[in-house]
Amino acid sequence: MTNSLLPIAIDYTAAYEQGGGIGRYVRELIRALAALDSSTQYRLFVAGATPNRLPALPGANFTWKPVPLNSHWLARLWHRTNIPIPVEWVTGRVSLYHSPDFVLPPTLPSTRTLLTVHDLSFVRAPETASPPLKAYLDVVVPRSVRRAQHILADSQATKDDLVELYGTPAEKITVLLSGVDSRFAPITDSQARAAVRRKYKISDRPYIFAVGTVQPRKNYARLIQALARVRARGIDVSLVIAGGKGWLDDPIYATIHSESMTDFVHMIGFADDADLPALYSEAACVATPSIYEGFGLPVLEAFACGTPVVTSNVSSLPEVAGDAALLISPTDVDALAHALERLLTDSALRTDLISKGKARANQFTWEASARHLRQIYSMLLA
Repeated sequence: MTNSLLPIAIDYTAAYEQGGGIGRYVRELIRALAALDSSTQYRLFVAGATPNRLPALPGANFTWKPVPLNSHWLARLWHRTNIPIPVEWVTGRVSLYHSPDFVLPPTLPSTRTLLTVHDLSFVRAPETASPPLKAYLDVVVPRSVRRAQHILADSQATKDDLVELYGTPAEKITVLLSGVDSRFAPITDSQARAAVRRKYKISDRPYIFAVGTVQPRKNYARLIQALARVRARGIDVSLVIAGGKGWLDDPIYATIHSESMTDFVHMIGFADDADLPALYSEAACVATPSIYEGFGLPVLEAFACGTPVVTSNVSSLPEVAGDAALLISPTDVDALAHALERLLTDSALRTDLISKGKARANQFTWEASARHLRQIYSMLLA
């Protein structure tokens, strides 16, 4: 695929460190890339890893390149003290280095560089970001964007933000859409669905499902307020949130208590990837009322599992959802409550959205994402 005999390096650190979010994105994309390309040599750079703890390689043409220093130490060395130790000291000489997680390390001048920027939420919605993380990203992300030969954005919304907020030339940015793995499909086996309820200690009550790290950008506090209003209208439903502990989350837990929703909000923590299709399928509906998303993969996963969705009308979410979800303003609790009530009670609406959602999900595959990524690699190495 390239005119270079040197391997391509990809930073796998997020996939190694994170169960969800960018970690899932990197795992899915590399898995699909390995299925498509068995000839190009790839080197997977992993910070904070030891060889005996690494998972199986995705293909025979992939090689691990771990370094024992974790990502926090590398950030101090590379981006705070600006020590210009090139990443090739770990990867060896490569033709191209692809960082799929916002930040580029130092590289040799001969190495082409590709950077994925998933979103600019820390600029667009600064109140939802951890102050130390925002301070760090405000320095290193624009610097990495300037240095990279090319940028991948998760959506047209993120590309537009890069152009508007950083002045990045539009021709330097390619939108690379995410996909939905084929394992996301309706789970009709009642025993399998009952098993995930038992595993995560979810009651028999119908539930609204939300997926994502417990942090302000996911807008969980307003979702809990909307739940309280739906229940006040006589609809016996609970809320299940699957996501690891994030930051600035105290107001979320305070809202659970202030709305007297302690018995009806279940924080199940990070859910295993293998359990997500059953959790989506068992849900009465899925809510993704985020303040900002670079893409919004849970929307598509819910569609693929045959579950109706309400989501926000901002950032990339309308772009992802199309006409297959109910769209609401993320700051309007009444609108969110009304949309949830409609999804829970209007069978004709549910049937229509489920049909549209399945068709919408079919338009997004990781195979297509990987094919597009290979084209971009070829373009950069031509």
